[in-house]
Amino acid sequence: MNIALCHFRVGETDGVSLEMEKWRIILERLGHKVYFVAGSQGSTQAHIIEELHYAHPENDKFVKNAYVALEDYTEMAFVDAVEDYAEIIENKLVKFIEENEIDVIVPNNIWSLGWGLPAGIGFFNAIKRTMTKCIVHHHDFYWEREKYSHPTCEAVHGMLDTYFPPRSPLIKHCVINNIAKEEMKIRKGIDATVVPNVFDFDVPLWTKDEYNFDLREKLGLKENDIFLLQATRIAERKAIEMAIDVAGKLKHNIKDKEVKLYDGREFDGQVVLVMVGLPESESDYIQKLKDKAKNYDLKLIFRNDIIEHSRSNENEKLYSLWDAYVDADFVTYPSILEGWGNQFLEAIFSKKPILVYEYPVYVTDIKPHDFDVVSLGSSFTYDENRLVRVDQDIVDAAALEVERLLTDAELRDKVVNKNFEIAKSEFSYQSLLRILEKIFI
Repeated sequence: MNIALCHFRVGETDGVSLEMEKWRIILERLGHKVYFVAGSQGSTQAHIIEELHYAHPENDKFVKNAYVALEDYTEMAFVDAVEDYAEIIENKLVKFIEENEIDVIVPNNIWSLGWGLPAGIGFFNAIKRTMTKCIVHHHDFYWEREKYSHPTCEAVHGMLDTYFPPRSPLIKHCVINNIAKEEMKIRKGIDATVVPNVFDFDVPLWTKDEYNFDLREKLGLKENDIFLLQATRIAERKAIEMAIDVAGKLKHNIKDKEVKLYDGREFDGQVVLVMVGLPESESDYIQKLKDKAKNYDLKLIFRNDIIEHSRSNENEKLYSLWDAYVDADFVTYPSILEGWGNQFLEAIFSKKPILVYEYPVYVTDIKPHDFDVVSLGSSFTYDENRLVRVDQDIVDAAALEVERLLTDAELRDKVVNKNFEIAKSEFSYQSLLRILEKIFI
């Protein structure tokens, strides 16, 4: 079959782009021809529909009026504007479907989040016109996000009810966790198949090589620094402030000690938290992180500018996200909300220990598999700056456990190898292949 995987962007380091690439690999193994359709492309080639761009100013305007304040339109004018924009997307998608004889469209989050109202309408109208079958991959839903949960008018309520997601005999639905499966059944009366995030555990482990040998230096790190990697995007729900709390406590604990690290290095540098993901916060969140780190005298490094989905050396040397894991001593993953957890599996594959806040999907879909992680618990509050916090005793215990995994090589090996074997058994490409071959029939 000819299959089109669709999203607002492809070839970047966000979770949806990464999962689409995995689906492409498995679908091609099953003998299908796969296309990408998106509003922008990073390192992956795609058919571009500009109106789908995740940062398109026209859609940003729709989002503001739909969920913040309806101030640029009357309600009727807003509906007309959204439908006009949707028609542009519809016509371009129909043309693509017909020219490439597409058998199945796979929208990723286009009928899920409510962020792209015109896209949701345009895609639905396009599949109705062409009678194209759809297998929808839902990563996040609008009811899971505060921003999209309070529309400014009844028209937006109606769009969300009709198109996010739509109901049609042409459409099969897939979600990435059991919470979403249950919620969609309750809210929409729609049955879905759970397709969790996966990773290819059969490829060679990432290692130091002739390309990435200088990454630590390019990041601004010294050889004997402790490199804590935050590989997610930079957004409020990633709760990076909890990683800062633990890193700050770790620094305090070891500052006057003679510390020998797991790989034989004598620690005489700094504890450094490195962020390599896209900055996508909506307020002064990054400044708040910097201010918090300053209170601990903790070094933060922001280097998304040299990290991409894959390596590139055309105009300047860019490293892959995987290269960052090679050099990291520890991975921090304190998100309070995730649809599943790409960076969790990446850390497990890279055989690095990981700090985790037990967000709801972690509790329901991941924790039962008995991974060995440094836990921040499953309950948080906000401080006066609207930053996430957990009890200090949890931070203290986590920092001590991180220190053990940085200094006890035998314990570290036991933990990371155990986690690797669990994930290889439960969340591999073979697992995904078994699911997809049943769906794409």
